Amino acid sequence: MLRHSILPNQHTLASLLKTCAFLKTLSFGHQLHSVSLKLGLSHLPFVGSSLINFYSKCRLPFECFQVFDEIPRKDEYCYSGAIVGLAQNGRSFDALRVFGCMRNVGVGSTAYSVSGALRAAAEMAALEQCRVIHGHAVVTGFYSDFVVGAALVDGYGRAGIVSEARQVFDELLPVLNVVAWNAMMSGYAQMGDTDSVVDLFHGMKYRGLVPDEFSFLAVLTAFSNAGSVLGADTWLSLMKVEFRVDPRITHYTCLVGAKARAGQLEDAEGIAMTMPFEPDEAVWRILLSACAKQGATDMALRMGHKLLEKNPRDDSAFVILANVYASAGKWEVVAKVRKMMRERGVRKEIGQSWIEVRGEVHVFIAGDKRHELTMEIYAKLVELVVEIENLGYSAVPEAMLHEVDVVEKTESLWYHSEKLAVAFGVVSGAAPPGKVLRIVKNLIICRDCHEAFKYMCRVIDRVIVVRDVNRYHRFERGHCTCGDHW
Repeated sequence: MLRHSILPNQHTLASLLKTCAFLKTLSFGHQLHSVSLKLGLSHLPFVGSSLINFYSKCRLPFECFQVFDEIPRKDEYCYSGAIVGLAQNGRSFDALRVFGCMRNVGVGSTAYSVSGALRAAAEMAALEQCRVIHGHAVVTGFYSDFVVGAALVDGYGRAGIVSEARQVFDELLPVLNVVAWNAMMSGYAQMGDTDSVVDLFHGMKYRGLVPDEFSFLAVLTAFSNAGSVLGADTWLSLMKVEFRVDPRITHYTCLVGAKARAGQLEDAEGIAMTMPFEPDEAVWRILLSACAKQGATDMALRMGHKLLEKNPRDDSAFVILANVYASAGKWEVVAKVRKMMRERGVRKEIGQSWIEVRGEVHVFIAGDKRHELTMEIYAKLVELVVEIENLGYSAVPEAMLHEVDVVEKTESLWYHSEKLAVAFGVVSGAAPPGKVLRIVKNLIICRDCHEAFKYMCRVIDRVIVVRDVNRYHRFERGHCTCGDHW
């Protein structure tokens, strides 16, 4: 076309950019972007939305947002592309901000902009945002769309409110596809609710839907979180033999996790070494964490080295190893581990917990005193600690994996980020008695906080749901749904 001096128009560039997005051909896509700039077409919505989609598929969210920002008259497709692209690339806050801007300027929604915003809210476990977008979907008529329905199920499930996810699921059941069924199963799986996941799996089959690899991942995740070796082993075999679905490394990781959490550390390592995939960081990290919790010092050292071979700057490997040796009283080895961290320039990731109150997210770190209600938060926390100690709680000194050094006093455990978040939740009235108080954490919940919350949920008369980096913990009536497997 160019050799014959025929200039491309919007449709030409849009078609080519769609192809580049599918093939991930970044260099040719850049050339098309350059041509669109020279011809004055890049600022038009049709080409602009195609460029947004191209950059988002190539995992370049900054370029995606830059193109979006340079379009003077954005239509619903530009907004949809930006929201979905940002959400898919981990820019959840920006995706929600663009969605809010779209509504403020009066541009209409699409099923994709609504589902993209829900995906962003799900990644942040932002329950109030899910509810707001849910209401918007009902008002705009997109609620019955299967894409939006699946996103709503996923959003509520990831927010830890499985009951609301199930309500949406049951209401939209006739239009939902396998993606929504997988999302519902995943919600239960994160809670370790194996019975509900298996019931849904059989229900999906009964309706004529064909389970895919993600269906089996949800089932295996449930058994892994429940520490059920037999269940994980059985379903991995069913997946291969009966359903002819090839397992991926994530499926084997679930089996490794189930065996490790059940205390079968040698068997778990054997699976990792013999599975038809090279073990990745996730596999070695699961084994290292399990060894640390079960006091298997020698094996923890071996797993730690395996993890550091994969990623020499993995802060969790250093921190867990240091605490394993500290628990064993090997302080000279602890000093060597910390020296190695300094030499490699590795710093511990700061533990953060956040809680959403009336649509606003409040973030805490260990010993945090930046909040305007700091005095009330600390006073409430001291009050709670006294009350749970009267019920039998005692601090777990080994629980210093992420947020405090192992040599600090036990009292510092009181001020972990998740405890501060709970105290703030009570002070702020985030949930009335008998309701759910939801906390999100960027790391694994520590042993002491896990133990303390079993007592706190009784004292404050609220269900406490904690979503950590691995799974959900639902504390109710002195127990956690994880069964102490995490």
